[in-house]
Amino acid sequence: MIQQFNQLSTLEKKAKPFLKWAGGKGKLLEQISTFLPPELSAGKIKRYIEPFVGSGAVFIYLSQLYPIDEYYIFDINPELILAYNTIKTDVNQLIERLETIQSQYFSLDPDRRKEYYYETRTRFNQNRRGINFDKYSETWIKRTSQLIFLNRTCFNGLFRVNSKGDFNVPMGRYKNPLINNAKNLVKISKLLQKTQIILGDFMACDQWVDAETFVYFDPPYKPISNTSAFTSYSQQRFDDAEQLRLRDLFVKLDRKQAKLMLSNSDPKNEDVNNNFFEDAYQGYRIERVKASRNINSKATKRGKIDELVIMNYETRV
Repeated sequence: MIQQFNQLSTLEKKAKPFLKWAGGKGKLLEQISTFLPPELSAGKIKRYIEPFVGSGAVFIYLSQLYPIDEYYIFDINPELILAYNTIKTDVNQLIERLETIQSQYFSLDPDRRKEYYYETRTRFNQNRRGINFDKYSETWIKRTSQLIFLNRTCFNGLFRVNSKGDFNVPMGRYKNPLINNAKNLVKISKLLQKTQIILGDFMACDQWVDAETFVYFDPPYKPISNTSAFTSYSQQRFDDAEQLRLRDLFVKLDRKQAKLMLSNSDPKNEDVNNNFFEDAYQGYRIERVKASRNINSKATKRGKIDELVIMNYETRV
């Protein structure tokens, strides 16, 4: 435990996620790290796969601490995958554009900042249909800079889209948000040089999994109540049927002898008799960690709750 804490403290000088992200694991790294497979430290894991990369907190953490040969990150959100590929391909031009945006934004009074935010959000949504998400171009730099700006200045750092795929988060209340974190972006770009970045459903990872692979699943969480539901990272819904489809993949990859870890909400926070995950992952190891719940319509419903960590292996904890 002390060794893991020391490793985490060194991350203050290392890369961190470039986006704020609902459900991001940055604040849970210390707890999650105690459940990592021992094979990581022993150098027996040759490939790391994250099928729901999101802000990439776990990917960024592992890639700076362990001797892993290959990384594969996936997400079904095309905006997110475009951003990762842009940072990997041309981080310097992205930094230049972000510096311009930051300078413009900081020069404005509060009313003009609000106009700037909503004008940028409108252009971001209007231009989506003209973006070729399959082929890199300089338009990706502009789009990624807009995404980072909106993420850094919007309410609660959410990425949320409506049924049409439009980003619809209102402006947040930040005095001087860090829009252009150039040093961090350069560090992330270096990490991505040995990373395959793939747009696709979580099932797509199957072909790269073998006995020397560690897979970490961080899917959209199962809502623990009607008011806490938040699965709008993309236009696709992630309901119970999707949770069980993911369970089926977990079982399939377990048969390949890969090391598997999965995070999810704990329905027992609201209903102690709700055994959804115990039933779905019967026979696998299920542990609980404490997490802060920030996404809820009622402030009184926010605070520390249990989250699940499901594994197909034992650790020294």
